[in-house]
Amino acid sequence: MADDKKPAKKPAKADAAEKPKAAKPASPQGEKSKAAKPGVAAPEKAKAKPAAPAPDETAAKVARKAAKKEAKKAAKKAAREARKAAAAAAPAPAKPVTPRPKAAPKPKTAPEKTLRVTQIASPIGREAYQRATLRGLGLNKLRRSRVLEDTPAVRGMVERVKHLVRVEAAG
Repeated sequence: MADDKKPAKKPAKADAAEKPKAAKPASPQGEKSKAAKPGVAAPEKAKAKPAAPAPDETAAKVARKAAKKEAKKAAKKAAREARKAAAAAAPAPAKPVTPRPKAAPKPKTAPEKTLRVTQIASPIGREAYQRATLRGLGLNKLRRSRVLEDTPAVRGMVERVKHLVRVEAAG
């Protein structure tokens, strides 16, 4: 019974086929007739894409491309042979070049001034930069000591963690 009351579906394409669209008449001046102003050039219409080339044009393009590739290969080969000929014609060096011997590494000398830095407090609960500074000084446990060169860099590191270390003049 439910099927009897449903209206019949109309095909959507049938309506479109019955009503043909009216074609607009083409004006001889195209877009220029709509907004033609004296002394102002109208924008040019986008050009349509050219049609696909004919099969014989495509074959000609392929042939030109292959010829160009072959010419490039031949030029490379000729250049390679010219380099070989130039290398063979050039006189060989009479004496082989020997590399200079490396300079002996300088022995490390003991620094004139040194500091003895001892860790006296734990870095637990301290800022990360303070822990990193202690590691940079070579300290990682309580009551560990290091003898370090007395330089501005070491002095600056000690200054950042002066509350965690004890500093004595070592030499």
